[in-house]
Amino acid sequence: MASQTPHRTPLRRISQGSLLRLSRSGAYPDAPHGLGFLEPAMSEFTDETEILQTHVEGLKHLSDTLTSFNESFASWLYVMNMNALTVDWPQAPHDGSFMLAEKRAEQNAIAAMEAIQAQAVAKSIQPSLTVDETLNETGDPEATFTANSANSSAPAKAITKKVVKGKKPKLTAKEKKERAMELERIITFLPLEFRGSDPTLRRNMEAVIEGIWDTESQTVKLPDLIKADLNQARANKCLIALVNRKIVTKDSSTGTVLYHWQGVA
Repeated sequence: MASQTPHRTPLRRISQGSLLRLSRSGAYPDAPHGLGFLEPAMSEFTDETEILQTHVEGLKHLSDTLTSFNESFASWLYVMNMNALTVDWPQAPHDGSFMLAEKRAEQNAIAAMEAIQAQAVAKSIQPSLTVDETLNETGDPEATFTANSANSSAPAKAITKKVVKGKKPKLTAKEKKERAMELERIITFLPLEFRGSDPTLRRNMEAVIEGIWDTESQTVKLPDLIKADLNQARANKCLIALVNRKIVTKDSSTGTVLYHWQGVA
């Protein structure tokens, strides 16, 4: 019986770049003997390591430079943002705004002076003729009665007229102009929202003031001022503003809240 050949693992081939093969190869007769071949390899490895270290240091320097730039640029952006929030005011007043404010102040002063002059003229009007003077001049009692009736029916102020119940007073063009000037003067004493920032609220205020003026005793109750275009809430708000400025006084001593016109001193 034939004997079996024991199994043997074949020898591994040496790699083509192995140091042992390089040292024993006949293709490199000038190769150093023993470990001498390591010297040039280690010298080249040292040079490459120094180059790698130089490159890594360059990358670190670039990283530090970028970090410094990022911090400086971020600080600049933050300063610009704060400057925009604290310095740049798109709605800030300019030269035209101050000129317009001066013009409005002059117009208000002129309107106030005209209103004061109109009041002074109205107060300085004296009855044209007394009973005796009329009798002496005309000798006609009927004419005297007519003159006295005309004097007694004249309004106390140019801006108001006493009216018959249920009828609105008819004003002349001059009285309408004087009333408009007086309204403008009174509204200048009221808060800003009544002076034009809310046109609807200003119209409501004018309607409330004229409603008080048009009453016989210039005393009204809140329901008397309510109209189709003036609800109770708006009328009450206007009355509160007038009471706060002491242009109108509020009286509830009779059990009913009454508003009496006082005017602007």
